[in-house]
Order: sequence, then structure tokens, then C-alpha cells
Amino acid sequence: MTVDLQRYCARIGWQGERRATLETLYSLHRAHVCGIPFENLEVLLGSTPPLDLGALQAKLVASARGGYCYEQNTLLAAVLEELGFRVTRLMGRVRAGAGPGEVRPRTHMLLTVGVPGEPHEYLADVGFGAVGALLEPLPLLAGARREEGWRHHRLLVEQQDGPLPNWVLQAWRGGGWEDQYAFTEEPFQAPDYEVANWHVSTHPRSPFRQRLYALRSSADGHLALAGRILTETGPDGTARERAIEGQGAVARVLESEFGIVPPPGYQLPDCQLTG
Repeated sequence: MTVDLQRYCARIGWQGERRATLETLYSLHRAHVCGIPFENLEVLLGSTPPLDLGALQAKLVASARGGYCYEQNTLLAAVLEELGFRVTRLMGRVRAGAGPGEVRPRTHMLLTVGVPGEPHEYLADVGFGAVGALLEPLPLLAGARREEGWRHHRLLVEQQDGPLPNWVLQAWRGGGWEDQYAFTEEPFQAPDYEVANWHVSTHPRSPFRQRLYALRSSADGHLALAGRILTETGPDGTARERAIEGQGAVARVLESEFGIVPPPGYQLPDCQLTG
């Protein structure tokens, strides 16, 4: 199956030239991040989201839904390859929110993208979702930085503890640089993501099984719903929180603020709506 580029571009509101250029990569990435929300409803309702292209297009393109990293970046990879980019699928260890010395497994899918005529690759990731996520790709170069409004990112290379360099994506948060995730350039294949997808959707300690998450970026802000707590980050980087009370109110916020229409029969246990 191939990507329905017409429907995908309409879904994210992108009207750029369909050629493998740096401009296309940047604008398409931004449009996808802003156009398709991050969410984990499928997991909370007891299912492992399918990662085949048909299912991804039905959910993320044809429906008012979103998804998490495996869904989002698998779809983007297929789109980029259809446009003529060279895509490598990677896995990273999320560090955002980790305690001192905590080592997490490789459970985050991300991409590097080769652009014809460009001397280096680019880090692309439309599936991180968090406030420290990329809005546009970042050159895969040690010390690469991007500053856009309150969004500041940089890439570092840590001392190697194996045969491959360990890259770290950082975001400027609270007056300092915070690690978002670390990764190496070892390619991963579809079966690897099937295993990781099953793990994070079924393991009892997976954060995606514990609480509702809906996240969405815009050109000048970010929205995050964690349980019943809605956090809005404005154009100046200031975050404001408010509590959403009741199942009905949460469903209305999902639709009005995130563009997510919950599936029929949607009902979450109160523990998954804890702020």
C-alpha cells in the first residue's frame, strides 16, 4: 500500500511542492506536528495500535484522531519516502522526566532524513508530543541549534560507551538545558517497532497505560492534557494549568482543543484521569 498524499496533505493543511527538498522537509514536518495530535486513547481502552500503513491512514488521516510515536513517525516516514527522501528509522531512550541515574529502555521512535544535495542528515520527529518536542527538523550535527520563539533545541554527542556515537536532543526549559531523549544511528526495522509497540501498550508500568495523554503543538504554543490537568504554554513560554472535571468535560476538551473525537463507547476509569 502507498500513502494517499492528497488526503494526507489535506489533513495537515500542507500545500507545498511535492519534491524532496529541504524546504519541503521543514514545512511538511511543521504542518504534521501542528496538524495531527499526540494521544494514547487506544492503549487506555485496552488495544495495541496497529502500525500497518492502511490502519495508520484510516486513523490519523481519515479520522479525527491522533497517535503516539510509532504511529506518527511510521506515517511520516512513508510520506517522506514517497516524496523521494531517504529515511532511517531509529529508536531512542526518553530522558525527559527521568530521575538521576535512571536508564530507560529504547522505546521512542524517531527518524533521520537524507535530503538530496545536502551534506548531512536531519533529525525528524513528529511523535514526541511533549512541550520539548521539535517543531521542525534539526541538522544531525554535533552542536546544532534551533531557536524559534520560546522553543530552543540543540543536539549534543556524548562520550561513546559503545561502537556508535550517542546523540542527545535537549530543549531549553526553566532556565536550563534538559535532555529529551538519547539515540544512536543504528537502524531499526518494522518488527522491532511491533515489539516495542506491544511493550508500551501492555506493560502495567507503561505511562501510556496509567493516564490519558493528549498533546498538540501550534506555531506559537503547546497544549498538554495529562489526566484532568490541561497545561497551555503560550507564545512567551509561560505555562498555565487548569483542572478539567468530569468525563464529559474531558471529552469536550479533547474535541475542541485537540481535534480528537473519542471512539464510540469511550469511557476511561477515574484512575486514568487523575491529574
